[in-house]
Amino acid sequence: MDNIEVAKEAARRGAAVLLKYWEQLGKEDAQVKARNDWVSRADKESELAIVDFIRDQRPDDVCLGEEGGYTAARGSNGRTWIIDPLDGTSNYLQHFPVWSISIALRQFDEMIAGLIYEPLRDIFYTAERGGGAFRDVHRMHVSDQAGVESAFLATGFPFRAQEYVGTYCKIFQDVITVAKGVRRAGSAALDLAYTAAGVFDGFFEMHLAPWDVAAGSLLVTEAGGLVSDFSGGNRWLERGNIVGAPPGVHEGLIRMIGKYVSEDQLDHRVKSRLT
Repeated sequence: MDNIEVAKEAARRGAAVLLKYWEQLGKEDAQVKARNDWVSRADKESELAIVDFIRDQRPDDVCLGEEGGYTAARGSNGRTWIIDPLDGTSNYLQHFPVWSISIALRQFDEMIAGLIYEPLRDIFYTAERGGGAFRDVHRMHVSDQAGVESAFLATGFPFRAQEYVGTYCKIFQDVITVAKGVRRAGSAALDLAYTAAGVFDGFFEMHLAPWDVAAGSLLVTEAGGLVSDFSGGNRWLERGNIVGAPPGVHEGLIRMIGKYVSEDQLDHRVKSRLT
């Protein structure tokens, strides 16, 4: 099996768990990992199903999952699978039907494969480096939106980083004065997949974790878009502050964000386990 087929089958196995529990679990069945950050047995069992399959197929690779951290590997080949077994846990527990599975494969410093799966609609978004991005079998391309004005954007609130709410709100206010619309659906992985598919004209969020954005970032770049940190640099995976968009929209968002904050003024969302 090639990398995408491994990721697809692993995602199907995780999805079987999530669909079994869908609308059966609520927030009262979850544990709080940190303020406004939830985990349930659906997350944990989905990750176990995904990791077990990947380790069976790729025993020399490392797996990095949101819930379980690193898993041991037999070899050391520089390949790491970065897994979010349920992106949008709060949505899932509230029975809001916007959630996904995200699986990416990183080789040394380069993302080489990515997959985001919507189990409720049975849609796969996939990409391989140099091979383009696809919604099932159909090739994706970012929108042809030229700038932020009249753009249809996605974002996420920094609910885990309350110290940056004020800064975020200043950026958000500037954006909504010129954009056509801004949506906060609650799954960063899907926001990036939809940006790659041209549904959204761009996405920005701060203080995300690597598993939130690893696969989606490759989808966007393989679909012709740009991905960067808040100052236009390449530290988005480790630091968690990300802008993904077609070139013109990306340039406009970076300019608007730069009025209020630079990447160096933001703390790490998580201590990176990718370096």
